[in-house]
Amino acid sequence: MANVSNKLVGTGIKTAQAKAKPYKLFDGEGMYLLVTPSGGKYWRLKYRFAGKEKTLALGVYPDVGLADARVKRTDARKLLTNKIDPGLAKKEQIRNERIKAGNTFEGMAREWHDKQKHKWTASHAERVLTSLELNIFPSLGARPIAEITPAELLDVLRVIENRGALEIAARVLQRCSSVFRYAIASQRTRTNPAADLKGALKPPVRQHYSALSAKDLPEFLTKLEQFKGYETTKLAIHLLMLTFVRTGELRAAKWDEFDLPGKMWRIPADRMKMGVEHLVPLSDQALDVLNRLQVLTGAYDLVFPGRNYADKPISENTVLYGLYRMGYHSRATGHGFRTTASTVLNELGFESDAIERQLAHGEKDKVRAAYNRAKYLDKRKAMMQTWADYLDGKNDSEKVVPIRSKQV
Repeated sequence: MANVSNKLVGTGIKTAQAKAKPYKLFDGEGMYLLVTPSGGKYWRLKYRFAGKEKTLALGVYPDVGLADARVKRTDARKLLTNKIDPGLAKKEQIRNERIKAGNTFEGMAREWHDKQKHKWTASHAERVLTSLELNIFPSLGARPIAEITPAELLDVLRVIENRGALEIAARVLQRCSSVFRYAIASQRTRTNPAADLKGALKPPVRQHYSALSAKDLPEFLTKLEQFKGYETTKLAIHLLMLTFVRTGELRAAKWDEFDLPGKMWRIPADRMKMGVEHLVPLSDQALDVLNRLQVLTGAYDLVFPGRNYADKPISENTVLYGLYRMGYHSRATGHGFRTTASTVLNELGFESDAIERQLAHGEKDKVRAAYNRAKYLDKRKAMMQTWADYLDGKNDSEKVVPIRSKQV
């Protein structure tokens, strides 16, 4: 027998008293008020979907009055007419509201970064987070991640692209996509707007790092001798040339990594691109630079502490801007010293495997890396001293102006 709608009246609901057992007051079309022994009054809707009987909560009286409960009943029945389960629809609505309420892009990005950073070197983890802090968080950081649209994200990426930083724009897009994928996996959003931007940005032009040739060295070293910027920047450029490590490895160097009496720099695995400890034999000239640096920064953990925060290293652009200041914009980079050293050392007849080991290339196999490190270490010690002597003008084949850092 079909239910007749709207049996209940407001006064009857208000005066309904608790009993020893729960009981129901029916309004019709499956809706009823459940009265519990504790006096609670709950609106419920009984319905059938896919052959199964189900119950939908419509609210608690008096927060949800009789009229409001009837509206919710009508809405639920409309969903049933369209073959939609109102119980599942409500769960989806609650989930979407939770997503919108508390999950900003910045919050999700930092959570994603925290989960991923153990897989990366410390310097790479810092670069990833910094790229988002500088380029994305100011515009989209406070936005609920579930509300960000492809067009909105593209507008922010266009700002990076328009300043000519095509490589950075591509990397930031990739990192944003990873954040959205993490948010989807953890049920904080349903879509990845970054995935819809494939092909929307200008492709970065792949270029080799600008590097000096052997014939460029005399003029460069003269200009470095005359450098008018911060003394630590000058010494950073000098040490980078002498050791030809990666710029990030130099920036984050700590004093406890250096064995000055033993003339060795041990860069720990967690700071190396390939995840393997790297040994850098120190020439006499490198020791001289480090001794001068100790006067300036020896009281800190970092060899090159930032000027504003001593517990953080100098900016990744410090060396590059120092080179710009010397007049080498687009002509030299910190990474380019690796190319210069490799070219010269090959021309001087050093064994290519020893050069490759010193460049820390291809050391994914940790067992093989340890073997090669020991096998070539003596050759690398001699090679690094020859390279320093070459830069210092002691090699007869080249007349290179020596560097003499000013006294501090």
